[in-house]
Amino acid sequence: MADLQILGNEEQLQAAVAGRDARFDGWVFLAVTSTRIYCRPSCPAVKPKREHQRFYASAAAAQDAGYRACKRCRPDASPGSPAWDWRSDVCARAMRLIGEGVVDREGAAGLARRLGYSLRQLERLLVAEVGAGPAALARAQRAQVARTLIENTDLPMGQVAFAAGFASIRAFNRVVAEVYACSPTELRAKTRTRPAGGGAITVRLAYREPFEPSNLFGHLAAAAAPGVEEWRGGAYRRTLRLPGGPGIAALTPGPGYVEARLRVADLRDVTAAVARCRRMLDLDADPCAPAEALAGDGVLGPLVAKTPGRRVPRKADAPEYAVRAVIGQQVSTASAATIAARLAERYGETVEDPDGGLTRLFPDSSALAEADPADLPMPGGRKRTVLALAAALAEGRVELGPGADWAAAREQLAAVPGVGPWTVEMIAMRALGDPDAFPLTDLGVAKGAASLGLGAGKALEARSQSWRPWRAYAVQYLWAATEHPTNRTPAGPARNDDQTREKASA
Repeated sequence: MADLQILGNEEQLQAAVAGRDARFDGWVFLAVTSTRIYCRPSCPAVKPKREHQRFYASAAAAQDAGYRACKRCRPDASPGSPAWDWRSDVCARAMRLIGEGVVDREGAAGLARRLGYSLRQLERLLVAEVGAGPAALARAQRAQVARTLIENTDLPMGQVAFAAGFASIRAFNRVVAEVYACSPTELRAKTRTRPAGGGAITVRLAYREPFEPSNLFGHLAAAAAPGVEEWRGGAYRRTLRLPGGPGIAALTPGPGYVEARLRVADLRDVTAAVARCRRMLDLDADPCAPAEALAGDGVLGPLVAKTPGRRVPRKADAPEYAVRAVIGQQVSTASAATIAARLAERYGETVEDPDGGLTRLFPDSSALAEADPADLPMPGGRKRTVLALAAALAEGRVELGPGADWAAAREQLAAVPGVGPWTVEMIAMRALGDPDAFPLTDLGVAKGAASLGLGAGKALEARSQSWRPWRAYAVQYLWAATEHPTNRTPAGPARNDDQTREKASA
C-alpha cells in the first residue's frame, strides 16, 4: 500500500475491491457504471463486474462524473487520503487548505493566491492529480459537512446550509439530492443517531486500522496547558482559534472512530474544526506505510508488530506549537505547560466553556510579539527567541499553516535566533506534519535508542536512514521504549510529570 500511486495500478485496485480491502478506503473511490453509485473499495454491498468498475482519486471526481454516494458504506466519510498530510507539494498544500474551508471563505481564486499560483494553473494541477478542481472539491466537502450536521444535530436546515458553506438554500437542496439521492429532510428522517445536547455538535472521526491511541492521547494530556487544554472524563479537551471565533473540541477515542464534540462561535467553522482535529490526531494516516518501512529493522520491527498503529501527536494550531516548542527547550514537560498556561492567562482571549475547565485561547503571535519580557518566566536568551519567533509568525516571515511549504518553513525557522535543529525538527513533526522529521538530539529519543541498543549521534542518524521517509513514526516507538506518562492514555484527570528532558516538547 505504501508504494501505490493513486490510480496507477488497475489490477491492484481491482484486487482490493475483490478482497474488500479497507486499506484503500479514502485513497481511491470505486464507481459502478451499472448503478451510477460510488463506494469505498471495501464496501460490502457491491461486487461489480470488472467492466462496470471505474476508479476515481477523490469523491469530488466521482460526483463530477455523475455518481452518487453509496448509502451503506458512505464513501465521502472515509478517512482522507494520507497523501495530503505526507506531502508538501502544491497539490497537497491545496488539499489541506480546502479541508480547512479556505475555498468557502475566500473562493478558488483566494486559494490560488495563497499558494502563489494562477487559478488556471491550480485547476490544471488538481484535475491531473485528483480529477477535480478546487470548486468541485469544496462542493463535495460541503455536501459531507451538510450530511454530518443533518444527521448529528437538530439545527434547522437553513442553519445547516449556512454552516456547511452553501450560498443558498436552493444550492444546498440541489447538491444534497444529487450526492445522496434524497432531500435533506429525508436524510434526517433516516438517521438513527440522537443530536448532542447543549449546543454541541458531535462528529465521528474515522481512521484506518490499526489505531493505537495510548501515546497519542497520552502526549496531548501530559503536555496540556491548564485553561487551554485538559484531560477529563476520558477526553482530551482544548480551545481552538477558528476563523469565526473561538471554539472548543473534546476528543474521545472510540471503537473505529474518535468522537469529536465541538462547540463553535460561528457554525461555518465546523469544517475548519474537524480538519484541525483530524490533523492533530493524525487520523488520515495509512498505518501500513510506516509499518512496512520499519518492519525491516531488527529492533524497531518487533516493536511495531507488538503495538501497531502509533500516530504522531500534533497540535491543532501550528504557530502555537512553534512558540511552545521554544518554551519547552531544556525544561520539563510540566514546566513548559505551566509557562504556556501563564502566557494564556496574561495574553490569551477568554473563552466561555459551558462544561467548565477551559478559559483561554493560547495567545496569537501578534499578542506575544508585544509581550513584556518580564511576563516570560524563562532565561533571557529564550525570552528573546520567543519574542523573535512570535514577531516572525505575526509578520508572515515564518509560515506554518496548512498551506506552508515544508522546506521553506525549515529555512525560515532556522533564521530565527535561538531556534536550533531540535526545535526545527519538533516543529516540522508536530506542527507541519512532516512524516520524516527526526529530532536526533531529543533526550527522549536518545534514551529510547540507548535502551534499545541503537546507538547515538552519528550512529543513530545513520541507522535512521533506513526508516525514511517515516522517521517521525520511528520516534514514537523510540519514545515508547522508556517509561514516561506520554506513552499511556491517562485513566483520570491529566497530571503533568516532573521528569526533566534536556529538550522536551511542549
